[in-house]
Amino acid sequence: MSISVLIMTLNEEVNLPACLASLSWSDDIVILDSFSTDRTVEIARAAGARVYQRAYDTEDRQRMHGLTEIEFKYPWVYTPDADEVTPPDLRDEMLAIARDPSRPEAFFKARYKNMFMGRWIRRSSLYPTWITRLVRPDRVRFERSVHSRCIGDGPTGELKSHFVHYSFNKGLEAWYDKHNRYSSVEADLSSSRRLERKIDWASLLSTKSDLRRRGLKALSYRLPFRPTLRFLYMYLLRGGFLDGRPGYLYCRLLAAYEFMIVVKTEEQRQRLGDLPGEYSSCETYDRVGQHQ
Repeated sequence: MSISVLIMTLNEEVNLPACLASLSWSDDIVILDSFSTDRTVEIARAAGARVYQRAYDTEDRQRMHGLTEIEFKYPWVYTPDADEVTPPDLRDEMLAIARDPSRPEAFFKARYKNMFMGRWIRRSSLYPTWITRLVRPDRVRFERSVHSRCIGDGPTGELKSHFVHYSFNKGLEAWYDKHNRYSSVEADLSSSRRLERKIDWASLLSTKSDLRRRGLKALSYRLPFRPTLRFLYMYLLRGGFLDGRPGYLYCRLLAAYEFMIVVKTEEQRQRLGDLPGEYSSCETYDRVGQHQ
């Protein structure tokens, strides 16, 4: 029993060859492309992948379209991004799960090694961060328009192995373009008061990294000087300084992203007629560096 693969793409000719090469063990690779204008589709078809195209609207809708509207050869579907490489140990672990029909899990999360300036920035990227990567399409749904969250009909599993994330392969300009879009969505959600704002104090002490991150996210709503605090938290408290110069620069990039969200949130709220006040915080993204 093997595993199907679903990759969502938009102009990924730089990243896709390495991603597909690390997936050569699968005989059912599907590309859901958002009408790329580069060689993405050509590269995918040359590698034997099935290619479907759909105009991109939101992350959760695009992913759910791929999982529900496309027929896969196998019950389990692996969902890497195009800038990710799948090492052999992760492949073997997933295949072992697929061969065991008694597994009760609806989906599995995996940790990643985030690469920046030629090295794994372990401390600067909030390691370990768990991302949904292996799913049973008939038992999951995704929600949230950016940094989508998986909800499953059944237990959640955690993979022991890592995938490798090359989020800067297309250069800083592409990173800024993507996070400019992300910050606009985050600001819109925050200014419209559609994000959860209740602080779960117990989660701050949880042994689960994703629960701690949600607690910190809710707490950050009440904090002033959020971009500065974000940098200090990542660089000093989380030990980003131990990642050397790449760690310093990466923490600065994350602080810049936070600042974009804060300013855009203020702009949105004034447009909506709210009383002017201090800059308010909005949701900390679930995967710092997720596909950053």
